[in-house]
Amino acid sequence: MSAAAGFDFRRWRLVLLGGLLVGVVLFAAIFAPWITPYSPLELDVTKMLQPPSAGHWLGTDELGRDVLSRAIFAARVSMQVALLAVTVGLVGGTLIGMTAAYFGGIVEQVLMRAMDLLFSFPAILLAVVLMASLGTSVLNAMIAIGIVFIPGFSRLARASTQAVLRQQYIEAARSIGMSDARIIFREILPNIMAPLMVEAAVAFAYAVLLESALSFLGLGAQPPDPSWGNMLSTGRGFMAQAPWLSIVPGMAMFICVLGFNLLGDGLRDVTDPHMRE
Repeated sequence: MSAAAGFDFRRWRLVLLGGLLVGVVLFAAIFAPWITPYSPLELDVTKMLQPPSAGHWLGTDELGRDVLSRAIFAARVSMQVALLAVTVGLVGGTLIGMTAAYFGGIVEQVLMRAMDLLFSFPAILLAVVLMASLGTSVLNAMIAIGIVFIPGFSRLARASTQAVLRQQYIEAARSIGMSDARIIFREILPNIMAPLMVEAAVAFAYAVLLESALSFLGLGAQPPDPSWGNMLSTGRGFMAQAPWLSIVPGMAMFICVLGFNLLGDGLRDVTDPHMRE
C-alpha cells in the first residue's frame, strides 16, 4: 500500500511541477504590463546590442529594446495563440469524433476520411498552407494551428466515444427515448473529457512551437510586436556578437513547452486507470 501511495505521489509531483512552470509563464503573460521594466517597443539607439547588465538584465537587441521585456510580452502572444488554437481543435475535433462514432456508417466514413486527409500532412506544412490562404496575422495563426489540431482530437474523441457507447447506461438512455443530441452531450461528452483534457495540455506545448515556427518564418506575429519566434529569427543574425538574442527566447520556449508536457504526462498518469494499477 505504501509503495502504491508513493507511486501516486510521484505522479502528482509531475503534475505540480508542470503546473508550476506553466503558472510562471501564465503569470508573466497576464501581468506583463506591470512586471516588465521597459516597454517592449521602446527604442534606444544608444544601447544597441548591450550585454546583460544591471540596467537590462537580459541585454538589449539590435534596436536597443529590452530583451527581458520583449520575452515576457512574447509570452502573451504564445498563450493567446495556444489558447484559441487548442480551443478550436478541441471543440471541432470533439464534435467530429463524437458524431462519427455515434452515428457510424457513411457519416463515420466521410468524416474520418476527411480527418485522415488532414492528418496526412505534416503539421507545420499544413499550417503554412493555411496561413498562405488566410493571410499573415496572429488571429489567422490561431485559426490555422487550431485546424491542424482538429484531426488528432477527432481521433481521440471517436475512440473514447466508441468505448462509452458500449456501456449499459447508453442503452438505457436510448430505451427511454432520449434524443441523440441529449445522449451525445449529456451522457457521452462528460465521460470522454478526461483524455481530451490530457491531450489539450500536450497540444498547448505543440501550439507554442507551431506559433513560434510561423513567426520565425514571418507568418505569425509581425515586428515590432514581440514573439519568441520572431525574436529567434532576429537573433540568428547576431549569434556571434549577441547570443542572448537567441538564448532568451529559446529558454522561454523551453520552459513553456516543458511545463505543458510535464502537466500533460502527469495528468495522463493520474487519470489513466491502467497506470494506477
